[in-house]
Amino acid sequence: PDIVIIDSIQTLHTDYIESSAGSISQIRECTAELIKYAKESNVPVLLIGHITKDGTIAGPKILEHMVDTVLQFEGDRNHVYRILRSLKNRFGSTAELGIYEMQGSGLREVDNPSEILISHKDEQLSGTAIATTLEGMRPLMIEIQALVSTAVYGTPQRSTTGYNAKRLNMILAVLEKRAGFRLGTKDVFLNVTGGISVEDTAIDLAVVAAILSSNEDIAIAEGFCFAGEVGLSGEIRPVNRIEQRIQEAEKLGFTTIFVSKHNKISLKNTGIKVVLVAKIEDVVSELFG
Repeated sequence: PDIVIIDSIQTLHTDYIESSAGSISQIRECTAELIKYAKESNVPVLLIGHITKDGTIAGPKILEHMVDTVLQFEGDRNHVYRILRSLKNRFGSTAELGIYEMQGSGLREVDNPSEILISHKDEQLSGTAIATTLEGMRPLMIEIQALVSTAVYGTPQRSTTGYNAKRLNMILAVLEKRAGFRLGTKDVFLNVTGGISVEDTAIDLAVVAAILSSNEDIAIAEGFCFAGEVGLSGEIRPVNRIEQRIQEAEKLGFTTIFVSKHNKISLKNTGIKVVLVAKIEDVVSELFG
């Protein structure tokens, strides 16, 4: 064959082992046989395995050590987009990432994922900010939406989708203590559009901008984007691979990007305005005057 796909490795059974299919020894022995076949015949073998509720591969951990590459296909059943990540790659980088769209005819590769993650609006609305994040080696522009409203039921609600809830609480505390915004009595809802979850701390600055935009009910100017981590004392911290983020923003037509004053940027003659900020107060004065 040109290629062998096993679906799934947990259902295979070999007579060399007496235990039933799906047991640890059966999975290990069957995998070893298939790897031996792949190396001897030079035929690519794809093993599909069950995963646990945590999203890790079910079965013995040795499986991941035996194979050359571990690929994870993830996505939300309510969205048509799927992300293919490389968790281990013996012959290349694990930082690569593929984004695909589920269609009736199969999967279609998405060449420019930033466009699908930014919603198209007829008018400027408050509470939205664009962040530059990195998924593997690929820079993405994603939209952060925030809604700040007066708490009706006494205890303010803090709700977040696609962003770490503890980090949101930390940022709200920084805004309250360091920047003087009275958000303790207000409900705050945060959403990362496109149904993806982001772990990159570089979107902190966009989260702050979206929250303050909603709180002040002033829309952020079109063409603005953000890349910066927020520290506990209200300082804007530098983020890695900033030049790659700036180039992606410029490529997608953004006019201004807010980054930390402490980032070392060697780019020359860029078509995008780079605004250097050191504290949250600098961001507030630049955005809302």
